[in-house]
Amino acid sequence: MNQSYVEPRRYPLLPVRPAALPRRRGTKTLLMRLTRAAPGLDGRLLRSIRADGTEATEYYAEWTAPPAEAAEDALRRWLMESGTFAAVLAPGTRGNADLVMESELLALHVDLGAGQAVAAMSALLLRETSQFGTRVVAQFSERATVPVPADRPLGPDAQAAGMVAALGLVLGRLEADLARHG
Repeated sequence: MNQSYVEPRRYPLLPVRPAALPRRRGTKTLLMRLTRAAPGLDGRLLRSIRADGTEATEYYAEWTAPPAEAAEDALRRWLMESGTFAAVLAPGTRGNADLVMESELLALHVDLGAGQAVAAMSALLLRETSQFGTRVVAQFSERATVPVPADRPLGPDAQAAGMVAALGLVLGRLEADLARHG
């Protein structure tokens, strides 16, 4: 049986921080550790949840990078552009960090039954000192939803756009959470 070639579509998971958001002048430095992926979020394929609760993946539509890696990169860029911290450092740096952040991508999918894209992340803010060891400064968990078109089947372009928009809302909320500590 002959099957025609289907060109895979690749989507960047890179929400852009709105220019209208105020830029801060943080004085502390932040070390961002690698973002973990919750179970099921380690693959690149676009995910959706059907109305009956079963999971579906788009076999010819994927993220350009594993979602947790892409979310980490997006969060790093977002925080650098926000000015919340004087510097946002990567693992392996020789720079001294005032704060350390560990994060996890908890959800990234389209809920077709609810008609919305869903993104969620958690973050743990730590302070490491030689005198007191590691102390938890704050813990955050943010979730956002964005409506998607009512078309069914919903194409991968609309799915990816919805998930990117939902992740952008999550990053904005994490920025606001972290601003109190920058």
